Amino acid sequence: MKVIVCVKQIPDPALPGELDSATNTLKRDGKLILDESDSYGVEMALQLVDAAGGGEVALVSMAPNGEVSGLRTALAMGAAQGVLVSDPGLAGSDALTTAKVLAAAVQRLGGADLVLAGTESSDGYTGTVPEQMAEVLGLPSVTFAKSVAVEGGSLKVNRQTEAGYDEVTCPLPAVVSVTAGVVEPRYPSFKGIMAAKSKPVDTVTAADLGVTATGWDAAGQQITSVTQAPTREAGEVIEDDGEAHVKIVEFLEGLKVI
Repeated sequence: MKVIVCVKQIPDPALPGELDSATNTLKRDGKLILDESDSYGVEMALQLVDAAGGGEVALVSMAPNGEVSGLRTALAMGAAQGVLVSDPGLAGSDALTTAKVLAAAVQRLGGADLVLAGTESSDGYTGTVPEQMAEVLGLPSVTFAKSVAVEGGSLKVNRQTEAGYDEVTCPLPAVVSVTAGVVEPRYPSFKGIMAAKSKPVDTVTAADLGVTATGWDAAGQQITSVTQAPTREAGEVIEDDGEAHVKIVEFLEGLKVI
């Protein structure tokens, strides 16, 4: 069984973020780490391959400056290889262009029985890329999977909903987005970390994939300015002098809460 996982490499959220003064977007010119939401997809893929009795987990990613630190983390978890798309012309790409690029990277790997992704990235939150990839690839799409299994050549998914979950069955190949908590991601072992250094990562450009790198020109959006959030004002303190309840009622009436 072959499973391809879409993984995003993001600036470390534990560090203060910096904005590029020219584009007002998050700087991505330093070391990037594996997005935590995508670690669930990597772990799910590894478990599915183990359950199938063999196969391979491969990765596709899109990042600037040839950055592979986050990819190496996923390789250390157990993935076998990866394709990194790194092209200055892709800076500012919208969700659809990103989906076209990742779909082309999937095809460069020869396709797969299953393509997995997180529901949305921690630094973008569009939540649309996996579904757009499925459309580009011409595959069924199942979203918000809280459990994934392959039985008799068919995909069995419990799809999370507000009221519980839907039981979904669809043919393979397919594209599935998984929720956080679908599995517990493993920590890379020292052996895995050392092995990851020699695992192949094919670094390509948009042109190598036959995709037009339009970047900001076709994004349909522009960030004109960024301002600091207003400082939170101090709240009103009401001391109980025997009439505190009256003051609280008056305060709530002023807010039109009651």
